[in-house]
Amino acid sequence: MSTIFERRSTQAGLVLAVLLLPLVLQPFGHHWVRVADVSLLYVMLALDLNVVVGYAGLLDLGYVAFYALGAYLFALLTSPHLTDHFAWIAALFPQGLHAPWWVTIPLGAACAALLGMLLGAPTLKLRGDYLAVVTLGFGEIVRLLVINMSHPVNITQGAQGLGLIDPVHILGVDLGRPLVVAGHEVASVTLYYYLFLALVTLTIVVCQRLQHSRIGRAWMAIRDDETAARSMGINTRNLKLLAFGVGASFGGVTGAMFAAFQGFVSPEAFSLQESVLIVAMVVFGGMGHIPGVILGAVLLAALPELLRYVVGPLQTATHGLLDAGVMRPLLIALAMIITMLWRSSGLWPAPDAAQAQGKNQRPRKGRSRSDSPL
Repeated sequence: MSTIFERRSTQAGLVLAVLLLPLVLQPFGHHWVRVADVSLLYVMLALDLNVVVGYAGLLDLGYVAFYALGAYLFALLTSPHLTDHFAWIAALFPQGLHAPWWVTIPLGAACAALLGMLLGAPTLKLRGDYLAVVTLGFGEIVRLLVINMSHPVNITQGAQGLGLIDPVHILGVDLGRPLVVAGHEVASVTLYYYLFLALVTLTIVVCQRLQHSRIGRAWMAIRDDETAARSMGINTRNLKLLAFGVGASFGGVTGAMFAAFQGFVSPEAFSLQESVLIVAMVVFGGMGHIPGVILGAVLLAALPELLRYVVGPLQTATHGLLDAGVMRPLLIALAMIITMLWRSSGLWPAPDAAQAQGKNQRPRKGRSRSDSPL
């Protein structure tokens, strides 16, 4: 009974800390609240990719393509770019498109899901490294398309990116501007924090329901042994397509939120490094385990900003011999290597994975007769 009470108390304390975090960080400057906002965006991305990698076992290194699709679709439908460059659109919408979020976000999710299934269809027979290489190439193709779709018809502005993106409006509240509540001003970054926190909570609920559903159990059967799953009557083709589609749709929603939050999108935000980082968050925290994925995303999203204040003084003390731009990724890579050697299943793996890891790392005291090769 006391254990249950302690667990509930810990959960309540954690929820309270998460709710009060922006109010605690705000006196130190909006920068730290913005770091918390970006961390929540990465948590959403990691949870979304966990559906594909952690549940279905499909190593997708091009996930950033769906993230980019959601961001650019939101940007095109809410910025003045299309009306400025296409006279017929300006004639239809003299005041500009400025599509509401309840149109752009579902549309981004649907288009990303369709793109995900189009990617998944020709790769159904690929596994492991082969699938990773194909999806990696797909992500780069989408990024290069975005860069080159500025001529002969200017759709994406190329490498210059799209700006003047409308912020999210909810119940008449413009999240792009500070809100005065009872005489106290709540910054825009704080408003977005609570929006992202609500979306993270919704994503967690959906992922938990998926994990414990028949579809989720079928995904995990495919992940563990696709041949055995097929022999048990599981339709691996349709379920793998569904995993690609569901994961991609979540990525499209997160991309739309990123565009609204930043007010600007460019191809640089959707590079190969971003894809690898999102996969690293899932693997670093613990594939298939929601708390572990959240932990990995928060650490890898916030750690570079924390290291900025560690490496900066070191660079000054060594008269510029240490480059902060090089040292930060180097320290993160070293931390990941050490962690993977120490806990190969991630920092916080699923209980069954943790037990298997403990058995594999348990030292053997001696050699029994059954260990003999004869």
